[in-house]
Amino acid sequence: MAGVMRSARVALLVPLLLAACSDTPADAPPPQQSVSAPPPSSATSSDPVAAALAQMSDADLAGQVLMPYAYGSSATSVDKTSAAGNQGLAGVNTPAEMIAKFHLGGLILVGFTAQDPTGTTNPTTNVENPKQVRELTEGLQAAARQAPGGAPLMIGIDQEYGVVTRVTDGVTMLPSAMAAGAAAQPQLTENAWRTAGEELAAMGVTVDFAPVADTLGPPTNTVIGSRSFGADAKANEAQVAAAVRGLEKAGVTAGLKHFPGHGHTSGDSHDGLPVVTQSRATWDTQDLPPFRAGVGAGAGVVMSGHLDVQALDKGVPATFSHKVMTDELRGKLKFTGVAVTDAMNMPPAMKWPPGEAAVRALNAGNDMLLMPPDITAARDGIVAALKDGSLKRERLVEAVTRILTLKFRTAALSRPDLTTVGSAAHAAAVSPLAAASITVLRGPCSGPLVPGPVSVSADPVRETAKQTLIKELQAAGVKVQASGGSLIRLVGYGDKPADLDQKAAVTIGMDTPHLLASSSSPVLVATYSSSRVSLSAAAKVIAGKAKAPGRSPVAVAGLPRSAC
Repeated sequence: MAGVMRSARVALLVPLLLAACSDTPADAPPPQQSVSAPPPSSATSSDPVAAALAQMSDADLAGQVLMPYAYGSSATSVDKTSAAGNQGLAGVNTPAEMIAKFHLGGLILVGFTAQDPTGTTNPTTNVENPKQVRELTEGLQAAARQAPGGAPLMIGIDQEYGVVTRVTDGVTMLPSAMAAGAAAQPQLTENAWRTAGEELAAMGVTVDFAPVADTLGPPTNTVIGSRSFGADAKANEAQVAAAVRGLEKAGVTAGLKHFPGHGHTSGDSHDGLPVVTQSRATWDTQDLPPFRAGVGAGAGVVMSGHLDVQALDKGVPATFSHKVMTDELRGKLKFTGVAVTDAMNMPPAMKWPPGEAAVRALNAGNDMLLMPPDITAARDGIVAALKDGSLKRERLVEAVTRILTLKFRTAALSRPDLTTVGSAAHAAAVSPLAAASITVLRGPCSGPLVPGPVSVSADPVRETAKQTLIKELQAAGVKVQASGGSLIRLVGYGDKPADLDQKAAVTIGMDTPHLLASSSSPVLVATYSSSRVSLSAAAKVIAGKAKAPGRSPVAVAGLPRSAC
């Protein structure tokens, strides 16, 4: 009976929906395709998707749409604390055992830092450095190959650069998205993101949940903030498309987020359900364009947002809305890749039990469920829904087909050597973007911005950035002393007016520049980022050895987009 059911399942008409597999030009939305998957008797190694599907039970299909996180920095050997975490999440000790038990389709790498707006969804850290990450991903893939069908694993990460960055040690750090928006040179953005993609591919990552395609609205939106390229939808189109091209050319799938747009909210979906009240016409002109551009550029993944976009489906979180995830994303945007939910352990998704939430998300049009809070309950809920008819088999097979198609395509690509990660060549490829982003919002446009010597101050949580700036200033020929010099004050994500020093000669904003409106410093500089390349570029501007060509991609009260 099982063989008959599998044959019937595989014989269904399923859309083979992946833009990156076609010859569609990068600037055009990929066409919708459908194929009839052959029965098991004709499935060969030349058709790995059909061959894998032919070997999957209902429970296997359910496992393929799950992408949880796991505790432990090794696939097969973890400490007692990590084992306890995995037991609570999945009833196993190690990440490899989790993959084997549930025949998972994917796993997301996680990292917790205090200065991270997404920290609540990342209760642990399993990434340390490039070598460790590569060993981890190789172990995870080895476990996946033992599952029915032998399909590779989708390994995801939130490597946005800026305030949301999981792997920071030993990698080439890009400026934030907002810094790229200030530079306004998409080719530099593409070059930088191709570098990022090469490093992620070398570490074994197959999907980067980036770039953020949200057009930024009110200054109170701090959960997106500098993760966005800016407030201009048209400019964001070019930036998002460039980042997508960079990642995809490097062999890493780009994941646009947070559809249908988290930029015009004041609430944070990590805390509750944000409500977006703007009109449909405004959504069409402000939020939609960057996603449309990203899809057209070949993004293989789109992540849904837990958002009540009232002009599209009032009262229904977008993740669970058929109108949003199917009518808009599939029907109007013609997206043919893999739709992934935002974390299912966030409050708006935990309105329902994990099994029911999983089924609702699949029925809405999502293909993969990210971070289910209870893996067993999510898997069992999907299997039960197949039996009672509340989830159609065609919908689940469609989702798994999309996932498998993406995974086999990515697995066929060559992977760069780990020595490319953090290389001098990659630093050189990223530095021009940082240099083009530096913005002077108040102060001189040539020569040293302040008389030397200088002193640098910052909140203790920014000690790393402070020491980096000191070194870069010294390298630029500026004398730095512990106290008594012209004061340079660093501020960043989460800082308030009380964190400013009104006696500072220079205030540098390393996040959105809105806080600079409250500073009385005669010189205001925006880097939008605390990455080394950004602070190095700022040091050269302060020393008078470089211009500040950037323009703020968001309006700042009482200040120009650039003073230069």
